[in-house]
Amino acid sequence: MMTTEAPSEFTNLETLPTAELLAGMNRLDQTVPQAVARALPQIGALVEATVARLQAGGRLFYIGAGTSGRLGVVDASECPPTFGVPAGLVVGIMAGGDGAIRQAVEGAEDNATQAWVDLQAHGANAKDVLVGLAASGRTPYVIGGLEAARAAGLATGCIVCNAGSGVAAAAEFPVEVVTGPEFITGSTRLKAGTAQKLALNMLTTATFIRLGRVKGNKMVDMQLSNEKLVERGQRMLMDELGIGQPEAAALLARHGSVRAALGALGKA
Repeated sequence: MMTTEAPSEFTNLETLPTAELLAGMNRLDQTVPQAVARALPQIGALVEATVARLQAGGRLFYIGAGTSGRLGVVDASECPPTFGVPAGLVVGIMAGGDGAIRQAVEGAEDNATQAWVDLQAHGANAKDVLVGLAASGRTPYVIGGLEAARAAGLATGCIVCNAGSGVAAAAEFPVEVVTGPEFITGSTRLKAGTAQKLALNMLTTATFIRLGRVKGNKMVDMQLSNEKLVERGQRMLMDELGIGQPEAAALLARHGSVRAALGALGKA
């Protein structure tokens, strides 16, 4: 049996008061970082493969269904504002199309050939990386997509939450974060979803640090898309250059990004 489908240790959830429900969830959630820690060597191998492909001009694609697919879409959408990369460099593809982000599309995850069709709509090719996301590790949409991508020469990875899965077997760089039974039996939006989110954070953050998109510990390439981020950019320049806010604001307005402002002063 898949451990994500094993019975919950709690058999009387509907009888528990709120405080006990939250305490039980919190206790189980604390096991998730430990599971991620055990998978660090696998995550590291996937990061190295991703860095190599992106350095050579490739892109990073995610495919998934349900919670897993939505997490991929979220991670992809956060890379441009955080790291200043082009919107098409990291692409999240959801079984059932973008509409499935908000509302489940019946049967979409059971179509083993559709993922490659969806990838081809984006021009996926042998320069790219594909990471399949499936808590169960058995989603046909993800397995089929990985198999087709691997045959076409893409680097392939996955993030799953069961050991010895079909998804992992289809990937060259599998990441298996084994999280065990859920608080509600089989509800992988809980521990498994948290584990996948942590692994995705590691994958893209480490990749873009390796690709030079962070200076020191600062997001110098972030998009200045609102007042909060403009103020953050000003503080970065103030800290880095030892200047006051008015001068930092003028520099940022003139050059459009923290990196460009630092570069103009020979500090990038």
